[in-house]
Amino acid sequence: MLLATDGIWGSLMDIDPYWAGYCSVLVNVNDIAAMGGTPMGMTNVSSSSDENIINQIMDGISDGVKKFGVPMVGGHTHPDTPYNALDVAISGIVKKDDIIPSCNANDGDDVIVAVDLDGSVYKDTGINWDTTSDKSPKYVQDQLKVMNTIGKKHLVSAGKDISNPGIIGTLGMLLEASNMGANIQLEKIPKPDDIDWISWFKMYPGSGFVLTSSPDFSDECVSLLNKYHIDASIVGKVTNDKKLTLSDVKLTKTVFDFNKDKIMGFSEC
Repeated sequence: MLLATDGIWGSLMDIDPYWAGYCSVLVNVNDIAAMGGTPMGMTNVSSSSDENIINQIMDGISDGVKKFGVPMVGGHTHPDTPYNALDVAISGIVKKDDIIPSCNANDGDDVIVAVDLDGSVYKDTGINWDTTSDKSPKYVQDQLKVMNTIGKKHLVSAGKDISNPGIIGTLGMLLEASNMGANIQLEKIPKPDDIDWISWFKMYPGSGFVLTSSPDFSDECVSLLNKYHIDASIVGKVTNDKKLTLSDVKLTKTVFDFNKDKIMGFSEC
């Protein structure tokens, strides 16, 4: 049994309650997919005294449920709060031997970054790379299922869906939990041509994962992801020095040194 939960960023609630509702489904199904699992059902806690906002949130959730094919089976409403908030929890299942942990990267593994580049920045958010709202349910559900296939084939040692910390921050969380570091080549990271690197690293993609894989299996993993329209590339190597470094043709910089820096503040499974 897999369990996950996400709270929606307050600023997104203020900008677009409908999109907040839709994304509350998206982020949770991605959590289960990143573990190699199959999502089963969700519950939510919605808080607002504004009936219009609640209706927009529910419309977004409804469309998300239809898109991703995972039911919202219950929840709780706070109708008298002075703030607007939304939290969603999800359950999923996976065979024990097929689970993809977020804390098992190994020294010498290839680092894979995988993002569907067929999308656009959602409205005025500046942080959401939308690849799902204009796609068919089959398209987005097939992208989730490919992670289930990768888990069953045991092609990766660790994985996480790219969330609010962006590509580099999410990779940092994976490495910190694994007690590892990595050397990453900037130019190998999949990116749309018309977005600068700083903006791209702040993006939350509709479909995106960071993975670590033995060199024996990484090419097969990349091929599978590409087959389902997720642009995947081997971008670097896991190291045992506990430092995440980012390099381009001119410069190498240490982004995190986990000998002294903390993101979540814990390591190892």
